[in-house]
Amino acid sequence: MCCCCCCFITEKLSRKMSFIKVEPSSDFSFHNLPYGIFSTADNTKHRIGVAIGDQILDLSVIKSLFQGPILSRHQHVFDQPTLNPFMALGYEAWREARRTLQVLLSANEGTLRDDVSLRTRAFVHQSAASMHLPADIGDYTDFYSSRDHATNVGIMFRGKENALMPNWLRLPVGYHGRASSVVVSGTPLHRPSGQMRPDQTKPPIFGPCKQLDIELEMAFFVGGGNRLGEPIPIHKAHEHIFGMVLMNDWSARDIQSWEYVPLGPFLGKNFGTTISPWVVPMEALLPFAESNPVQDPEPLSYLQDPDPYTFNINLFVSIKGQNMVESANICKSNFKYMYWTMKQQLAHHTVSGCNLRPGDLLASGTISGPEPESFGSMLELSWRGTKNIDLGGGESRTFLKDGDEVTMTGYCQGDGYRVGFGRCTGSVLPALQH
Repeated sequence: MCCCCCCFITEKLSRKMSFIKVEPSSDFSFHNLPYGIFSTADNTKHRIGVAIGDQILDLSVIKSLFQGPILSRHQHVFDQPTLNPFMALGYEAWREARRTLQVLLSANEGTLRDDVSLRTRAFVHQSAASMHLPADIGDYTDFYSSRDHATNVGIMFRGKENALMPNWLRLPVGYHGRASSVVVSGTPLHRPSGQMRPDQTKPPIFGPCKQLDIELEMAFFVGGGNRLGEPIPIHKAHEHIFGMVLMNDWSARDIQSWEYVPLGPFLGKNFGTTISPWVVPMEALLPFAESNPVQDPEPLSYLQDPDPYTFNINLFVSIKGQNMVESANICKSNFKYMYWTMKQQLAHHTVSGCNLRPGDLLASGTISGPEPESFGSMLELSWRGTKNIDLGGGESRTFLKDGDEVTMTGYCQGDGYRVGFGRCTGSVLPALQH
């Protein structure tokens, strides 16, 4: 195969089948091809892989097959322990890589299909792999972009008449989080300790959080960055969005409610954030783009963009307690419920001249919809602890208990295939002694 022809691959090719068997229910269809970082027992080096079906294609083994005009000069990026160097190459390099992969994995292409030795070295079964953080995350920003979530929380704490703050409908509200405590799916986290004030008539106390919560979120990795002082215009924002992951923004609600005035979350958020290991490229998600939400009042000009960049991604959250045989689903939501788009978030983040770098992580904020079953946090599902969340078998929750395992999943449903994100899982360990 002449991979330099990869730039001329048509969308028709992407609809053909791969020689790798993929079940219709698999998250990792030929239409997906997400990137991740993995290792194996016999090769502990962290390396870049692409998921398809139940297999991982090791790009470090086939790096010489990337012979397009950009990647032929940068094949070394596929031999790195993180995705950062690849993401730094920019939008056209990502597109070239995807087209090359579509050719190599196509049922009509024999380069991998017919070379038994190369296939043996290049493919690893997912069950034999350990997954790692996909990037070296330099900075992490969390937005607050679901109108339903912001309204629900506002009603709980300020009342219906003052649910949304005056700035919320004017700009994508966000805060800078803690990049060092972002962990990959499967990493357990200790219940945090901190100051709380459960009785407003008494001084604060110190101890383990009693209102540990989850937040159903998604996040995107920044690819090509921008120079300090040079904003990214919204019509160019898509060229800086590499791909998306699922995210659980664990939250200590009682710590957060005491500390957050006036500067926002601190210890209530910084103890851990979990992301799924596979980064789904934006090109795989574009067929599932929908019209952007109607925004009233109309945003300022730097936030206006007519191109659809809202995505129909089905999202689910389940909890499995220590005494439970099976997980219980507590939430069914959708990314399309978001009010502010990723392009608006990126444009707003950089309009001040803030420089983003490859590997920076920007999160959506809790994804809640209009119906109670679509609320993306236990704070909302239990309505600040006043309602029990039924898990079945006599189990219920208002907030998380030690030993609980939380799993988030998500996928776009195509015609006989899925573009999914795998699992974003984490469990709660007891608080450390102080």
